[in-house]
Parts: sequence; structure tokens; C-alpha cells
Amino acid sequence: MPDPFMITEYTVFLEMEQGLSANTIEAYLHNVGRYIFWLRERGVSSPGAVDKESVGAFLRELMELELAQSSISRNFSAVRSYHHFLLAENICRSDPTESFEIGSRRRKLPDTLSIEEVIRLIEAPDTSDPLGIRDRAMLEFAYASGTRVTELVTLPIPNILFRENIVRITGKGSKERIVPLGSTAKEKVLEYLERGRPALLGKTSHDTLFLNSRGGPLTRMGFWKILRKYVIQAGITKHTSPHTLRHSFATHLLEGGADIRVLQELLGHSNIATTEIYTHIDREYLKEVHRTFHPRA
Repeated sequence: MPDPFMITEYTVFLEMEQGLSANTIEAYLHNVGRYIFWLRERGVSSPGAVDKESVGAFLRELMELELAQSSISRNFSAVRSYHHFLLAENICRSDPTESFEIGSRRRKLPDTLSIEEVIRLIEAPDTSDPLGIRDRAMLEFAYASGTRVTELVTLPIPNILFRENIVRITGKGSKERIVPLGSTAKEKVLEYLERGRPALLGKTSHDTLFLNSRGGPLTRMGFWKILRKYVIQAGITKHTSPHTLRHSFATHLLEGGADIRVLQELLGHSNIATTEIYTHIDREYLKEVHRTFHPRA
């Protein structure tokens, strides 16, 4: 019987959309599990039935347990993440945690790869067979466009305008944005369309760009497994998730001098505050350059 609270799907979301480490995911699932148990005890049978009053009552109960503020904040952070997932996946129409603020929440800087590590990763696939051609094109495209993993695996071929060197991406909330298609990514995608995709497609017919070995659209989990394979092959020891390529795309653009507003457009962030987390990474990069090259640093 399917779980109406979608815990398996939420776990995949934490891994691939949020790019969290195994320990962080375990902590989130523990806290969300406590929250869902609390809801079930009060007769709430699905996440769509949760309202602001329910969230408020849960928080009051945590406070009455005289937990440390940091513990309450961690619990609420997990609950808020869970409701963000439900909203993003169109499982719920609203986020009941939206109007709550619990203390100050520090945002963790996302993991990023160096340019050299990205190159090693992208060049890892063996392009002597259709799957390797696909993987090379997919990694090139993901890094060149900064797409979310869901946007990547659902991208239809007609959304790539090769003559104009742009791609139409449909993001969260069905919002469309335009991102440039770099020359290297364009070359590899065209090679995949010519030599890789026809061999994978077989007798089926649909317009999703990246296909699995059976000719159907890739899933988020499928991309996760492919990425993990090449991370190991490339000898990368950092925690690397599908979201890491998006973070690296953003960080490298900022390090190269890109404007934060341009980056906001490319990433498809509705709020500039979401994009501004990357300015913290950029500051760390500047400090590292200063420490390395300034004679009296």
C-alpha cells in the first residue's frame, strides 16, 4: 500500500535535489518521522490535511518538552524541508510552515567541485558506445546549464534551439527560463543525438532528450547512479550529488565575475536571497586568493 506521506520520495529528493550527505539525510528523516508520527496520532492521514494550526501545535509541544533552541530549530528545519518537497512535487498546494520563523537558521554552503575536478568528471565516460556518448553529453549539459536534476531528465528535444544556442528550461512551478547552450555542450549533445540516442531509442517514440538503456526517459535515481559511477572513476572524494554540478556551475560563474542578478536568472531562483548564498562562497574564494598571493596576508 503506497505511503501517503511519501517518505521514500522525500528521501530521494534530499539526496538528489538537495544534495545532502547521508548523515544529514538520516537526521532529517528522524525528525520528519517524529513529526509524521505526531500527525498520525492526531488523526491526520495525509500531508494535504496539514494546516498552519497543526504545525503551530507541533512546535508548541516541542517547546513544552523544554528542548534546546538548537534542537527545536533542527526539528523545524526538517519539517519545513519536508513541506517544501511536498509543494515542489505538487503533492500539496500550499506550505503550512511558510509563516513560521524559529530562531536564526544558518544556511550551509553547498559542496562544489573545482574546475579541474569537473573536467575529470565530465571526461570520465568511455564514448565508444551509445551509453558513454549519452553520459558525456549529459554531464556536459548539466554543468553548462546549471539545471536541476528533474529539469535535466525531463528535458524535451524541441526545447533545445541549436541555431540560437539556447535552451528553454521548465523549472519549479512550471516557470520557464532561457539558458545559453555553450559550444562544447552543444557539440556533445549533437553527437549524442546522431550516434547515441538512436541506438538507445529502438522502436519507441518520444521526445525526452536523455534516455535509459531500455529507451525510456531517465529517472532522477538513474542519473544519481550514473553520476556516482563517474565520481568514483574520476577519483573525486568530495560528497558529490546531482545538485553538486549545479552548485559548481553557479560558483564558477561568480568566480569568473558573473553578476548575481544574471546568476539568479540562469538558476531560475524566484528570490534573489536564494542566489545570494553563492556570494558567500565567492567571498571565501576571494579570501583564499588573498591569503595565497598577498605578500603580507
